[in-house]
Amino acid sequence: MSPTQTPLAPQWSEIFADQLADRPIDRVAKAHDASHYLLRPQGVLKPRHLDDIAAALKIAHSTATPVTFRSGGSSLSGQAGGSGIMIDVRRHFQQLSVQDGGARVVCDPGLTVQAVNAYLAPYQTMLGPDPASQTVATVGGVVANNSSGMACGIDFNTYQTISSLVVVLPSGTVVDTSRSDIDEFLRDREPKLYAGLAQLRDRVRGNQDSLARIQHQFSMKNTMGYSVNSFVDFDLVSDIFTHLMVGSEGTLGFIAEACFQTIPVQPKTATALLVFPHLTAATDALSALLSTGARTLELMDPASIRAAAAAAPADDPIRAVTDPQATTLLVELRATDDAELAASRQLMDQVVAQLNLVTPARFTSDPAVRAELWAARNGLYTTVAGARPPGTTALLEDIAVPLPELSDTCNDLTQLFNDHGYGDGVIFGHAKDGNVHFMISLSFDNDNELNRYDRFTDDMVDLVLAHHGTLKAEHGAGRIMAPFVRRQFGDELYDVMRQIKQLFDPQAVLAPDVLLTDNPRNHLEHLKTVPVVDPAFDRCVACGYCEPTCPARDLTTTPRQRIAVLRTLANPAEPERAEIARDVAYDVVETCAVDSMCVETCPVHIDTGVIMKGQRALSHGPAVQQLGRLAADHWGGAVTAVREALTVAEPLPKVPLTAVTKLARKIVPTEWMPQVEADLPQPGRPRVGPRLTGADDPAPVVGVYFEACINSIFGGAEAASLGVRGAVRQLAAAAGVQLLTPPDIGGLCCGTVWESKGLTNGRQAMARRVVDGLWEASEQ
Repeated sequence: MSPTQTPLAPQWSEIFADQLADRPIDRVAKAHDASHYLLRPQGVLKPRHLDDIAAALKIAHSTATPVTFRSGGSSLSGQAGGSGIMIDVRRHFQQLSVQDGGARVVCDPGLTVQAVNAYLAPYQTMLGPDPASQTVATVGGVVANNSSGMACGIDFNTYQTISSLVVVLPSGTVVDTSRSDIDEFLRDREPKLYAGLAQLRDRVRGNQDSLARIQHQFSMKNTMGYSVNSFVDFDLVSDIFTHLMVGSEGTLGFIAEACFQTIPVQPKTATALLVFPHLTAATDALSALLSTGARTLELMDPASIRAAAAAAPADDPIRAVTDPQATTLLVELRATDDAELAASRQLMDQVVAQLNLVTPARFTSDPAVRAELWAARNGLYTTVAGARPPGTTALLEDIAVPLPELSDTCNDLTQLFNDHGYGDGVIFGHAKDGNVHFMISLSFDNDNELNRYDRFTDDMVDLVLAHHGTLKAEHGAGRIMAPFVRRQFGDELYDVMRQIKQLFDPQAVLAPDVLLTDNPRNHLEHLKTVPVVDPAFDRCVACGYCEPTCPARDLTTTPRQRIAVLRTLANPAEPERAEIARDVAYDVVETCAVDSMCVETCPVHIDTGVIMKGQRALSHGPAVQQLGRLAADHWGGAVTAVREALTVAEPLPKVPLTAVTKLARKIVPTEWMPQVEADLPQPGRPRVGPRLTGADDPAPVVGVYFEACINSIFGGAEAASLGVRGAVRQLAAAAGVQLLTPPDIGGLCCGTVWESKGLTNGRQAMARRVVDGLWEASEQ
C-alpha cells in the first residue's frame, strides 16, 4: 500500500474476502480508463450478484468509503475512476432477455452495445443509442452517460428509449421501476427521496427561468449535469427517478438492469461524401439535407481532412479532396426497403442539385464503397491519436450548439486552437445535431503546459456558452466539466442538482467530484501523464477497445492494463514499484494469450501480443534459450515422445496421473510439463512425408499441405474421429486436386511453440528449417 493511502475499513475484506483485489498490481491495472484522469483505487471489488452490490453500498455508506462503478471503462471525462473502492461489474453482469418479439430488451450493465444488438438482430431491431464505441461501451455506461451516437440524435438516445431500471441505492435499497406499485414502494422504502423528488418537481415547474433553460438546453444533445428535464417531462416520481438515473454518471446509484424500447433496423442504405468549398457552405446546407430525412450527417473540417488523407491509402476517396479549405459531410440515408430508399434518394437528389459542391455527389449502396467512405471518418481518432507526439495525450472533447451557431462555433474553435498553440486540433462530428468533437494533443508534464490547458479550457467554456451551447453533448460532465455545470445552468438549477445528489446519496460516497463539484480546479487535478517508455506501446490511449477480444480479460489483465502496469514500472519514483514488479511475471506476461487479437480492435494498432512475447524473451537466460534451440533441432523426437507418453497414459487411471504431474510441475518449468486431467485426449497419428493427399493420380498437385504438429500429438475425442487430416483429405478429393506433404514434416513446426514463449533461438532455427522445407516441397 502507498504510504499516503488510507487503509480500507476491515468490513471490506471480511465480507468480500474472495472478491476484493487490493494488490498494488490490481489497483494499478484498473486505474486507467480512456480519460486523461488517473486515480488509483484502494481496492477493486468484483461482485457476483445484486446482493453483493447492495452489501457493498451499505458498507460504503457506513464507512464513508468512496465508490466508483466500472464496466467498459471507455469513458472520456473521468467518471470511471476513483480513489476508493472500484466496483467492476463487467464479468458477472451479462444477462439479457428479449421481450415482445424484439420490441424491448432487458439487459445487465456488463453487456456491450454490440453484444445486445447481436441478440436483437434476428428480430430486426436494435438499441436506439449508437455510440461509436459500441464494441466496448457497455449498457451500464450507456445509461449512466445518456449515450447517443451518430444517428440516434435526441429522439432515440438512452433517455428517450429507456423503459425501466433496476437500481441499487447507496442505502442498499433495490428499486425496480417496472413494478406496478413502484410509487408506493418508493414512498414506503425511501420516503425522504420520494418526497424530495416531488418537491423538486414542483419547484422546477414553478420557476419560469428554469423551464426556459431546460427547454433550451435539452433541445440539443446534452449530458451536462443531471437530467432535470425529467421534472418537466414526467409527473410520477417513479418516472422522474428512472430518468434522473439516465446520465447520472454513477453518482446516484448502481444501474443493475435496464429495459430499453428498441427501434427497427433499417437495412437499406445509401451513402455519399459531399465536398463543399468551405465550412460555412457545409453548415449552411444542413437544414436542407435534414429535410430529406438523412440519418447521419458527419462533418469533417479542413484539418480533419488533411489528417485523414495523410494516413489514407492512395485510392481512398478522402485523398481526392485537395482544396485546403474544403469541408465534407458524409451523408447517409437509411430505409426499411428498396422503395422507401428510392423515394429518399429522389428527394435527396433534388436537394443536392441545389447545393454549392466542389464535386458532384455520388450516392452508393455498395457495401465495399460505403466502407471506404466511412473509413476516413471512423478512423479519425486513430489517425490523430496515433500521430500525436510521444508523451502527449489525445484529448477528445464534444460540444453541441444550435444549428445556426455551428459555423461560427467551428471557426471560433479553430481560432482558439491557434491562439493557445494547439495547431494540430481537428473538428469533426454529428453535424445534424449541432454536435461536434474536437481533438488536440497536449501534455500535463509541467506547470506551463497545465496553465496553457487551463487557459484554453476557460476560453473554450466561454466560447461555447456564448454560442448558447452545451459543454457536453455525449461524453458526460465527468470530472472535466463538473466545475462548469453552474455556469451553464445557473444558480437555481444548479441548486436543484445539488438537492438531487443529497437525496440519493446523502453521504456523498458515489463518485465524488464527478458531474458536480465544489472544487473550481477539479478538472486540473489527478491528470494522467504519459511517460515515453517503449515505442511499441507509447501510442496507447487506454481506450479499452482491446478488452472484449482478450482471452485473459477475466483471468488477470487485459492489453490496456498490461501496458498501464509496464508504464507504472518504468517510473523510478513509483512507491509501490517493488510490490507491482513481484506480480508482473504471471499477471502481465505469462497469462497473455499472445494471439494478437487485440491489434485488430486497437484504434492505434498496438500489438500487445508481440510486446508480451518480447517480455518473455527478456526473461529467459542463455540456458533456457539454448534449451529452446535444442527442442527445435530435435522436434520430431519431442513430438514422438509426447505422443508415446499419451499412448502410455491412455489406459491408466487419471487421478494418480493428475497428482504426479502436479508434483512434477513444482520441479520442472510448467511450460515443459503439462498437467494431466481426466479429459486427456487420445494420442494422434504421426505426420509422414513425402505424401500426396486428395484425389487419385493423375490429379494435379496444387499446393503443399503443412500439417500442424498438434494434430500428430493429440487425436480426436473418439477413435473414429475424422480429424483435421481426414477433413483436408476429403476436401482435396472433392476438389479433384492433390496436396503434397513435405518430406521432413515430422520435424517441422509453424514456430508458435517458440515464438509464444519468447524462445527466440529456437524460433529462428525452426523458421529456417520450415522455409527450406517449403521451398523444396513447392519446387521453389
